[in-house]
Amino acid sequence: MRFLVYGAGNIGSLYAGRLAQSAQDVAILARGARLEQIRRQGIELEDGVTGERTTAPVEVVARLDPNDAYDVVLVVLPKQRMAEVLPVLAANDRTPSVMFFGNNAAGPDAMIEAIGRDRVLLGFPGAAAVPRGDAIRYFITSAREQPTTIGELDGSKSARIVELASALQGAGFPVSVATNMDAWLKTHVAKVLPTVCALYQAGGDPEQLASNDDALRLMVRSIREGFQVLRANGVPITPGNHRVLEWLPESLILFLMRRMLKSEAIAIKLGHAEQGRAEWQLLAKEFRLLIERADVRTPSIDAAYRHLSGPEFAVYDDQPPG
Repeated sequence: MRFLVYGAGNIGSLYAGRLAQSAQDVAILARGARLEQIRRQGIELEDGVTGERTTAPVEVVARLDPNDAYDVVLVVLPKQRMAEVLPVLAANDRTPSVMFFGNNAAGPDAMIEAIGRDRVLLGFPGAAAVPRGDAIRYFITSAREQPTTIGELDGSKSARIVELASALQGAGFPVSVATNMDAWLKTHVAKVLPTVCALYQAGGDPEQLASNDDALRLMVRSIREGFQVLRANGVPITPGNHRVLEWLPESLILFLMRRMLKSEAIAIKLGHAEQGRAEWQLLAKEFRLLIERADVRTPSIDAAYRHLSGPEFAVYDDQPPG
């Protein structure tokens, strides 16, 4: 397959590098210093488990022109940058498939309106990555924990989604094809936002969070409230195994969270949280709209979201966010 990875941050670089190393035809769109760095030295990757370093020579481009042709554009950008890229993608009608690869609590309507329903695919990475010198240090999550998850809007197992899954698996990423990717993404936001808020509450330190019972309890209660919000909006909790968070005793969840926060890989998995504050704030506003539609009280979420940037953050106003 001919890929364009649109975005040369940590995750975009990881997927571009691994796909290129698996003999896929890959280009990555980068700008400024990152563009020159990739041109000069390729994409350097460091396995977060073994420490092994590899270099992937990858074609790098500065823009997507209307006449450029790819099989798939993989958009790996923070949510707050999505609006600026939609007109560029709309102008390029020679690429039949565009996978928006990241957080989204607002649904796919803006993407569909910009480029057409038939071109839109949704996905989410099954990996974490942070910079380490000139390299990207990464950790690929297991199929049991969180595989790379992709899907068609209608949930079908189409030929292109099967081909894309095969390419990603060949690059070393466990893959799951979701039958309701929109629900999967909203469930993920309902779970990950309280986790990020708890991390901020603990000063950004996973070890400190592991010993902060107040922050962990607020996180668990916020996740449960978020699931209530999704159900009230007719959104199924996806994948279904996440429903255990609704009925497991809080004390057991806290025990499991503490153990997770002490794992060796947690620094990589949560390493992007501070850099992603603007994205978390936007996602909180998107989720707040779901709360308003559901008319569900969310005192724990209200308290947790304040840790995104303090009480001045707009989602806590009495007026709905603009």
